[in-house]
Amino acid sequence: MRQLIIKRLLQVIPMLFIVSVICFAMIKLAPGDPVLSFVTPDMHAEDIERMRQSLGLDKPAYVQYFLWLKEVLSGNFGYSLINHQPALDQILNRLPATVGLMGVAIALAVLLAIPLGMLAAANRNRWIDKAINLFAYIGISVPLFWFGILLIYFFSVRLGWLPSMGMRTIGVTSTWDVIKHGILPCVVLTFGFLSVYVRYIRSSTISQLKEDYVQIQYAFGSRKLVIMFRHLLKHVLLPIISMLGMSMGDLVAGAIITETVFSWPGIGSLGMTAITGKDYPLIMGITLFSALMLIIGNLIADLLYRFADPRIKSSR
Repeated sequence: MRQLIIKRLLQVIPMLFIVSVICFAMIKLAPGDPVLSFVTPDMHAEDIERMRQSLGLDKPAYVQYFLWLKEVLSGNFGYSLINHQPALDQILNRLPATVGLMGVAIALAVLLAIPLGMLAAANRNRWIDKAINLFAYIGISVPLFWFGILLIYFFSVRLGWLPSMGMRTIGVTSTWDVIKHGILPCVVLTFGFLSVYVRYIRSSTISQLKEDYVQIQYAFGSRKLVIMFRHLLKHVLLPIISMLGMSMGDLVAGAIITETVFSWPGIGSLGMTAITGKDYPLIMGITLFSALMLIIGNLIADLLYRFADPRIKSSR
């Protein structure tokens, strides 16, 4: 396991380098000019060109990239072109909000998907199975942004039960206020992943119910509930661990959409603002941190898989 961790950590550097090159190229190929956000009607062409030089945007794209990379290697991610604040400080300030939202959503999705998927498999082709399948199909089909807007309309606008945006109420510092603000974003982000996990757990459970060890337990007189949670659960968890690693990219993308809809102060909403203003130091920093979260998430999924399945260790 130690060799796996070291190997994966060594792979982080070239992967982040490739991600940074692709992201920088896409920024430069995208239409728009970040200097235009500073231009006022009374500016002359000389002033605009002087501003472009001060920002280092007059140099060739590859020169700009290597200058940026040199600063990043020294721990300086540059300054935002919009608000002139350090990009790294802004990302680190908003990172806990994003990680918290993603962590709660993925934990809820797994904890709810396991009993729902196994319940659907245990009652295959019955009304419970059909109802859970209908819920899963709706969750897979419904766009996250539309579902978020729908929740805001019903629970915030019509009923007034929950706040519609932000993370805190002005002047309120209680934990319960943060929880109330986070309920709707967590529900939206959990909904899509819960639907996918339910389908995988259901199909995995159905295939495991046909195995010989399950039939032997039935022959010994074991109850179905005992077989499901004592013998079958550990086999069902293996594909879910694989799914966790595969869905980390979708989780990051879903968090960005959810944060934008609910004005959640995470790196997702910060990234949308940076993209709108073509603030490339901030975009590059957010992209690298998102890629790093994705790599770490896949590493954790691999470690959990090896922990849950001892056959992997014995094979090595």
